[in-house]
Amino acid sequence: MRIRPYNFYAGPAALPIEVLEQAQAEMIDYKGIGMSIMEISHRSKEYEEIHNEAQQLFKELLKLPAGYKVLFLQGGASTQFSMIPMNFLSPGKTGNYVMTGAWADKAIQEARKFGETVIAASGEVNNYMEIPSISDIQVNPQKAAYLHITSNETINGSQFHSFPHMDHVPLIADMSSDILSRPIDASQFALIYAGAQKNLGPSGVTVVILQEEIIRNIPAHLPAMLNYETYTQHNSLFNTPPVYSIYMVNLVLKWIKQHGGLAGLEKRNTEKAKLIYDAIDQSGGFYTGMVKPNSRSLMNITFKVHNEQLEKLLLQKANAEHFIGLEGHRSVGHLRASTYNAVPYEACQALADLMIDFQKRNG
Repeated sequence: MRIRPYNFYAGPAALPIEVLEQAQAEMIDYKGIGMSIMEISHRSKEYEEIHNEAQQLFKELLKLPAGYKVLFLQGGASTQFSMIPMNFLSPGKTGNYVMTGAWADKAIQEARKFGETVIAASGEVNNYMEIPSISDIQVNPQKAAYLHITSNETINGSQFHSFPHMDHVPLIADMSSDILSRPIDASQFALIYAGAQKNLGPSGVTVVILQEEIIRNIPAHLPAMLNYETYTQHNSLFNTPPVYSIYMVNLVLKWIKQHGGLAGLEKRNTEKAKLIYDAIDQSGGFYTGMVKPNSRSLMNITFKVHNEQLEKLLLQKANAEHFIGLEGHRSVGHLRASTYNAVPYEACQALADLMIDFQKRNG
């Protein structure tokens, strides 16, 4: 039997084995219909049940109040970088962004193509290894169309542990890499978006959770596929949605519910991350975490070895022992362990053990 690797890829990322097994069992014949879910119409009752159930599971897990819609789009979070200013950044208003790293920067660069943008706070002074303090975020509420944050920077490994609140300024968040990893007060947000391929399922679908009030004044001239109203009015069925990706998201949401919901996952994710952070912090400088402790991510743990040659040797040893995805992003280098919801506790324990053993042998 082929060994299943310890998967620490940053995305596409690990999926729960139970979900993969169910998808495998239903691949050719979905619930006795004699066909795969990929082969049937998105207007069929079988698919619409999956679609609507997934939306309802999001509402349940996030405890969404009335007045929110769950949408399924395509194009990844990168398309949302453009859609947000296209839909909400009107003349005379400003798009306000907290600059926390590479993904926040991509959102800012797209917004500048459509209107005036303001950096409301920046972590540049700390090389983006610390999230700006909430108290440092400066927004002019008279001019602000919205305030945008990236809740978790996948590349740097930094994460917001609390969220800003500005009276009368809609809060928008890219939660691609930490959505549904912990309980949040979703009512703080006017819009949340996330590519699925880290915590929700495979790539191909982007989830957008929005407050209906925010779409009141969307410009009428926008292309249909780049207008949020198109998706709210047609229940994300204006065109053929990414059927199989949404089916997989549905299975993952059920898995989350079965594992204690967001509170259960937060406990599990905290315990997983602690194993690796403890191996770093208790190493006496052999390993160094790259993010300041007050901004550390539970999803993406970035660190380095004190010696470059030893770092390469550790990666070689890890690869030989079936650990994959531990190379840091090319723009940052060093090491990164992505410990998303579906990464098992055992994988994190194995990585921590590997790190401790490697230090003993090479310290």
